[in-house]
Amino acid sequence: MNKILLLEDDLSLVNGLSFAFKKQGFEADVARTIKEADALWAEGKYDLLVLDVSLPDGSGFAFCNQVRQVSKVPIIFLTASDEEINIIMGLDIGADDYITKPFKLGVLLSRMNALLRRANDFSSTDTQLFSNGIKVLLVQGQAYKNGELLDLTAGEYKLLCLFMQNPNTVLSKEQILDKLWDCEGNYVDSSTLTVYIRRLRIKVEDNPSEPQMLLTVRRMGYKWNVID
Repeated sequence: MNKILLLEDDLSLVNGLSFAFKKQGFEADVARTIKEADALWAEGKYDLLVLDVSLPDGSGFAFCNQVRQVSKVPIIFLTASDEEINIIMGLDIGADDYITKPFKLGVLLSRMNALLRRANDFSSTDTQLFSNGIKVLLVQGQAYKNGELLDLTAGEYKLLCLFMQNPNTVLSKEQILDKLWDCEGNYVDSSTLTVYIRRLRIKVEDNPSEPQMLLTVRRMGYKWNVID
């Protein structure tokens, strides 16, 4: 049974989501403040976090950033704002996905299940990936460049794994989104992948403005170019 931490202060939404999660076979703990979420996070192990952005005592962004210091657990944001800057901010600090209110319950559950499947896929193997001086330890969820640990968000890590598992292969945007989120590409804003690519290049390339490993193939997609 997957265990979910729901951080949401709207009681009517909490009641509805709690019922839906239980019906789907999830075990869910509910926090209505950052303080309550901190206490639950410290005591329990969770498979997925569903976080509201605006809480009475702070921001879900801050809680996400705190979690990302120690864990790559999948995180999805519930946000009342669909402004691109807020979406990018959430992705940049480590969220895996977001959904804007109001939303359809079926869409939220689909995205949650997709993130859980992806997390299980990444943790089910004990192999390592290595190319271009980059080494990925799949079990540990860590990536190194020339022996130094890379500070990657969960989304950046999964994107790097996908590319390194498909070396010298052009992957279209649709293929990448389907692989990463395992759902229809239109569930994810078109800016999402661009953000991940930009951020990943900054962390793995020697000169991000002239990438040698993570290449854009015009009108086709992206490719992990093996140069060693």
